[in-house]
Amino acid sequence: MGRLAKENILDLSISERIQLVEDIWDSIASVPESVQLTDEQKIELDRRLDAYHADPGKGSPWDIVRERIRNRRDV
Repeated sequence: MGRLAKENILDLSISERIQLVEDIWDSIASVPESVQLTDEQKIELDRRLDAYHADPGKGSPWDIVRERIRNRRDV
């Protein structure tokens, strides 16, 4: 894929732009060691992980959250 100019991105439909963002995020997430976190971010992630371990049933799986976001009517 070549470089995308802002004009080309704006020509995409909203759903195509969302898919583009998801694809970009997936490419970043595939190499997590390349993402540098601040100490504050590490502390927050540890806090959330501890909360999950304390009550694993409290949250929702990502696929359910993603569908809930996609199906929102007020966006």
